[in-house]
Amino acid sequence: MILLAVSILALAWYFLCWLSLLWPGARRAVDGLSPYTRWLHAWILSAPATFAYVAVFTAFTLVQRTTPPHLVDVLTRMNSTNLVRLHHAPIAVLADSALWVADRGAGLTLYILAFVTVVAWAERRYGPPRMILICLSGHVLGTLLTALVELHAIETGRASHRLAHTTDVGVSYIMVAGCVAAVLLMRGWWLMAGIAALAVGVVWPVISNHTVWALGHLLAALCGLLVAALSRYLGGIRPPRDLRPCLE
Repeated sequence: MILLAVSILALAWYFLCWLSLLWPGARRAVDGLSPYTRWLHAWILSAPATFAYVAVFTAFTLVQRTTPPHLVDVLTRMNSTNLVRLHHAPIAVLADSALWVADRGAGLTLYILAFVTVVAWAERRYGPPRMILICLSGHVLGTLLTALVELHAIETGRASHRLAHTTDVGVSYIMVAGCVAAVLLMRGWWLMAGIAALAVGVVWPVISNHTVWALGHLLAALCGLLVAALSRYLGGIRPPRDLRPCLE
């Protein structure tokens, strides 16, 4: 739904720009809206890594939604970060699994909103290189630590051997690592709201569900927090570009 809305708004804007060449009323409308479009353009350019990644996983999600369900199941199983796949092709699986939204693209709108607001805001402060490192740490280290927990559970008889073949793909580990990095920079009421959101979205599922996937999100968040804290300590935080002049 959000993709359709964005597409319609973009087409409407370009049509209005064309119409402004012919109609003075449209010209006034373009002049009135241009500060906001400049601000949006500047916001996207201020977080290039985040918006590029959003474009990538959104494209893969659209492929999922236009592909037969059984084929999507096969593809996600092949790209899953389960123990079997990690054992045979760890690097390829870690790379491929970061491109897919789990459950056949369910929750795409929420993922996009989280990335283009919270994670993009964090990237403006850390910079693209460090933000990439933070998010990758959440995905890679979180996945590997989760795999170690799964392996221990299987070896000790606390989990079935079928756990080694489970399907686990998605961008959520990257998202929670980026969100934790953002919360680390927040102050005042924003900090309290960020901590509350993480408690509800990341910590509570571990307590209530007791699933390995919930634990994986917590581990990814902790890995992102550690790397973000080190990045902040070693490199400092850059002042964000002031976008207010775009609205003038």
